[in-house]
Amino acid sequence: MAITYTLKILTDFSSAHTLRDYPGECRRMHGHNWKLEVEVTAQALDQQGMVMDFKDIKKSARQLCAQLDHRYLNDISPFDRINPTAENLAAFFYRGLSQQLNNERAWVSAITLWETERACVRYTEDQSP
Repeated sequence: MAITYTLKILTDFSSAHTLRDYPGECRRMHGHNWKLEVEVTAQALDQQGMVMDFKDIKKSARQLCAQLDHRYLNDISPFDRINPTAENLAAFFYRGLSQQLNNERAWVSAITLWETERACVRYTEDQSP
């Protein structure tokens, strides 16, 4: 039986965007109060008995959120080229946080991005050892 530990943190940010070439109301500028869940997984603990310090995950997530907070996403790379959909934002967070947090033992295993209280996207990539 494989043992797995998964840490989860939650942070938030607010931003506006428009969806290009979208046939519905979201083609007009509108905003969201996004909730970002970051999951970090490991199959072994470090010398302190931890997967990773929660504060390190929070710090990295907050730094990435700060780049988008109270901004018009369509003006920020890569969303000046690709649609700032919840799906594309989740992939953006996954890849950015993976670069900052992944190590030989632990990895970002999932990003869940809540657009509203009732709508979210979960993004994962296979990165298990």
